[in-house]
Amino acid sequence: MASLPRVIVKPRRARPFFARHPWLFVTSIARVEGEPKPGSEVEVFSHEGQFIARGLFNPNSAIRVRLYRWDGGPLDDEFWAKTVAAAVRLRREVLHLGGPNAAYRLIASESDGLSGLTVDRYDRWLVVQFTSLALFERREMLIGLLAQEPDLEGILSRPDRTTAEQEGIRPHEDVFHGSAPVAPVEIIENGLTFWVDVKAGQKTGFYLDQRENRRAVAQYCQGKRVLDLFTYTGAFALNALKHGGAESVLGIDSSSTAIEVARHHAVLNQLGKARFESADVFDALETIRGGSDRFGVVICDPPKFARHPRGVEDALKGYLRLNRAALDVLEPDGLLVTFSCSGLVERGLFADLIGQLAELSGRSIQILEQRGQAPDHPVSASCLETEYLKGFVCRVS
Repeated sequence: MASLPRVIVKPRRARPFFARHPWLFVTSIARVEGEPKPGSEVEVFSHEGQFIARGLFNPNSAIRVRLYRWDGGPLDDEFWAKTVAAAVRLRREVLHLGGPNAAYRLIASESDGLSGLTVDRYDRWLVVQFTSLALFERREMLIGLLAQEPDLEGILSRPDRTTAEQEGIRPHEDVFHGSAPVAPVEIIENGLTFWVDVKAGQKTGFYLDQRENRRAVAQYCQGKRVLDLFTYTGAFALNALKHGGAESVLGIDSSSTAIEVARHHAVLNQLGKARFESADVFDALETIRGGSDRFGVVICDPPKFARHPRGVEDALKGYLRLNRAALDVLEPDGLLVTFSCSGLVERGLFADLIGQLAELSGRSIQILEQRGQAPDHPVSASCLETEYLKGFVCRVS
């Protein structure tokens, strides 16, 4: 058998990869021995000649090699089948997810040892996102493995356009297997019914990573007036009513389409105390601040503010501005529940921001809880970048 091309890591750069970090960037590579084609298998060695791992090569990506196997074995069909099966077992046997109308992340890319593959399940459909050219080129085999899921009607594609262009993933079919749903998919989360547009909704259709947080935050809302910023489908607001006994909820989002969906969800779940309004969040906060309305709980769950390391500083400024504005409409001793889904904004940085918020506002802030993503979005101990969702439940004097 012919030997594989070799990728040699620069001196003093190998330690993270021995520790199973899956991303080998071009800046850490000393040289490539052989002529690997895009998507082909390579072996990675330290500068001293010690074997590190096997991975898949992409000459057009900043992540030049994605690492998958550290025991020297091949990246063959048996390996992929075992890795997919391990991810499925976590959801079935440990987290006990599944059943009619269930919605959860079945495969979480790096966190499941499958860098470049994300799969969400919505009732009888899987929604797949390839962010690795090499895995996209192996899609027939991978889709065949996913098609073994029980009670399945279809497997759909929802590419991230920006990442697809960066990786060289060409436009492709919308349906990998079976058929697409003809209407929004009905899911049940925390006893609430939601309709999910798996073809055009944000992310793969729903923010599954906030499932446990929505239920946890609800417990603080009894008898409170709740303001839910960037409400999207209204899930935080409706959980606050159903499970928290909130006096009332107001959800705000700049998307009029999202607001119509949130209103539909309120009707669907017979939660008449929910109000939803379409407006720019910062403009809405300024309007509320100028009036007499104040809220016992304010929830801030904005979209990603930082998409590149150069954007972290501006992202922190944006989070600070948002949360300062949120404090202005919060009752004394009210609760600020604030999240960041920007993976580049580390938890420590976000916690420091809460301290800055206390200093700038002149108010005492107590952190009651730190929150993260749901367990079907696990964090890899070898790739802490997979802890992208950070949340703090804060009492503000």
